Amino acid sequence: MVNKRSKNELKRQQILDSAVSLFTEKGYASTSMDLIAKNADVSKQTVYSHFGSKDELFSASVVYKCESLNIVDLSLTDLTDPQALLCKLAKDFIDIITSKEACAVHKICVFESTTYPQVSDIFYKAGPLKITNEVSLLMAKLDKQKILAIENPRHAALQFLNMMKGELWTQIEFNIKERITPEDVEKYLRESVAFFIRGYAVK
Repeated sequence: MVNKRSKNELKRQQILDSAVSLFTEKGYASTSMDLIAKNADVSKQTVYSHFGSKDELFSASVVYKCESLNIVDLSLTDLTDPQALLCKLAKDFIDIITSKEACAVHKICVFESTTYPQVSDIFYKAGPLKITNEVSLLMAKLDKQKILAIENPRHAALQFLNMMKGELWTQIEFNIKERITPEDVEKYLRESVAFFIRGYAVK
């Protein structure tokens, strides 16, 4: 039984790896279940036994890649250095949203949002919404421990995340070739975190 379960898990991972690669390379519309099966070196029947439809597989693929998006360690009890904590959060967030795969999925959602609106919905729930919810919980903890005065944690989370995107994200969205340097990004994040903390300082 253990060997059978392990084999099934291995095939599932093969399928997900294949799907992520093809969805990000070819887009949603041009990626078929047949192509995913061939690329994963499994039968089409095997793909359907794990995932009942292309929508279901796309959703699972996004969730699979977004499992690494736990950028907030909610088990932290010592939040007394919000500058260091939020600077790390900002850096991790920027690294995630500017990664090759995240940018590819973002382009897929924009390009195919009219024809396949479910694609954007799936990505939004598995990615941006998940991160927003996690950061909201962190903001609530900072308020509860009276480190910052945050009346509306969700608004604070959205303000924080959107502010951290800065010029780099705009340049990526418009595919600008010349981009600001890593040093400028780091300085912007550090100064933005300090600005955020001043805005929510306990009076």
